[in-house]
Amino acid sequence: MVQVPPLPALRLTLGVTGHREDNPSFAAHRHAVAAVLAEICDTIQSGLAGEALALGPIEPVRLYGLLADGTDQMVAAMALALGWEVIAPLPFGRALYRAVASHTATGADARALLEGRPPADPQVLERALALDRIFETVRLFELAERDSEVSNALLAMLDDPGCAAKTQTFSACCSERVALAGRVMIEQADIVIAVWDGATRSLVGGTGHTIARTLQQNGAVICIDPAAPSDWRIMQSPEALVTRPPAEGRDAVLRRLIRSALRPESDAQLPAGVASLGDEAWPSRSHPLSGGYRRIEAMFSGDGRPFRPLALRYEPPEAFASGSGAPLLADIRALPGLDGDFAGNVERSLLRRFAWADGISTHLSDAYRGGMVANFVLSSLAIAAGIAYQPLGAQKWFFAGIEFLLLIAIILITWQGVRRRWHSRWFTTRRVAEYLRHAPILLALGVARPPGRWPQGIYTSWPEYYARAALREVGLPAAPMTHEYLRTAMTRLLSPHVAEQRDYHIGKARRLRHVHHSLDRISETLFILAVVSVSIYLLIEIAAATGLLAEGFPHAASKVFTFLGVCFPTFGAAIAGIRYFGDFERFSAISRITAERLDGLDRRIEILAADDEARIDYAVVAQLAHDMDSIVVSEIESWQAVFAGKQITVPV
Repeated sequence: MVQVPPLPALRLTLGVTGHREDNPSFAAHRHAVAAVLAEICDTIQSGLAGEALALGPIEPVRLYGLLADGTDQMVAAMALALGWEVIAPLPFGRALYRAVASHTATGADARALLEGRPPADPQVLERALALDRIFETVRLFELAERDSEVSNALLAMLDDPGCAAKTQTFSACCSERVALAGRVMIEQADIVIAVWDGATRSLVGGTGHTIARTLQQNGAVICIDPAAPSDWRIMQSPEALVTRPPAEGRDAVLRRLIRSALRPESDAQLPAGVASLGDEAWPSRSHPLSGGYRRIEAMFSGDGRPFRPLALRYEPPEAFASGSGAPLLADIRALPGLDGDFAGNVERSLLRRFAWADGISTHLSDAYRGGMVANFVLSSLAIAAGIAYQPLGAQKWFFAGIEFLLLIAIILITWQGVRRRWHSRWFTTRRVAEYLRHAPILLALGVARPPGRWPQGIYTSWPEYYARAALREVGLPAAPMTHEYLRTAMTRLLSPHVAEQRDYHIGKARRLRHVHHSLDRISETLFILAVVSVSIYLLIEIAAATGLLAEGFPHAASKVFTFLGVCFPTFGAAIAGIRYFGDFERFSAISRITAERLDGLDRRIEILAADDEARIDYAVVAQLAHDMDSIVVSEIESWQAVFAGKQITVPV
């Protein structure tokens, strides 16, 4: 019995950014800010309770924050008290973060913290121990690949506090790392809570900069001015930074944001599509009568063996980890420093769901596209059968009966395709499968597509919601992003996947282009034969009229030439219809462009991988993963644009 993967858990994710303890406005209004933050957290909690009445169980909120003193730690403490999960994307490794966030004033104390020894300054020690207590209760995602460089800059600044250049160097390094960690937080959060006085957005990694980047990614920000915390507002576009959105109705807007994060659409219940994915009957193998489309590809792609067996066996989700998914899981487990059962979570949350969606989608693709090909072929055969009695000199009723049965078969295929929604079910399950295909690589690198940047489906958005929820079940890996980790992830996960997908699209583009031109030639040849057959008959008539042939010969030959004159263009039109329906040329062009983009990405990866001395920076590797994701999503959107309106129908 095939195990159906459960639906992804419902979860709201929040991000937090804001002023630190040394900000004058925050320090002056700390208690008022804390009260408003607690009120907002309670409002979110009650909003989730209301959603749970309609949607069922909802997982505890997941909060992402950098754990800076002030706002970050304040909200993290509130989150833990509410039973929420806290994940901290740190801009440095744990030891360096302790040294920086403990506000060490001397190089000796910084060295002690970096080496795991207690510092001499009791206040620094107290702050370091407080961080240690927080670290024990949260999951850490550490951007540690540049710790050596940043540590040197920190020590150089502390050893020579009067040198402005050294202070500026460390500040620049620190700001860059904080901005990078902030990007990780933004990509994960449905809503960002920010405490900001509105003073500046130019400081890289600062609160204003983080808010601006969130809004540029179509995110939502709950913004609290520490000088007037009760007048908090919700920003949903970059224009809100200068227009100051009204505070009226903010509770309703917040509830609407929570609702939209938990539901793919505005319905009271999740759309039927989400639940129906789990209700699909698992096809252990392909149906022998539904492979018409794949047979067309086999016959006209130029790959040889046009009549080779095309039967498929679908790999069950529970067997995927020990089968096709085994190499990927082995590579994930090989990532150095990975804590916990990350590979197991990936297998349960992503690979099983990918295998399920991929198998269902492939089966529906055969049914939908094979059914449409069958309709074109059957319609031509019906016409041919309807007039075949003439050249054979047989009774018309027998051939009319064959024509009737063929027409009934067309109606039944079309009715079944419409009733069972082959097109829409294939369309949505294929989107789910393609989103999940490369998701483990994104997760291993802590990369995600921001909630506001997911593509919108033409008719439904639940596949995007389903894939995003599946990714969120896993969350960020508990691992330091060291040079070794990043190089391993790049060479063993990212590079092979990009190369494999590039080669797949190169082959696909070539096959589909060959199919298109082959069908085009056949269709043109049949049309020419139709012209030739009509021309021969007209020449026979002329020859009989001029006495070159017997007077009764045209009548004797007319039935054969009538049959040919009808069949040649009919089958030519059917071939042209299959070519139009399959859109082989456009899909070939889409795959060719995708392959070119993937090839460019592969060359960039090879340049980095070939240099053993290259500094593998998280920002660079994360951008490579983002670019791969963008290529995949672009290909999905192009594919949707071609096939969205091609419903199964009677070929008329």
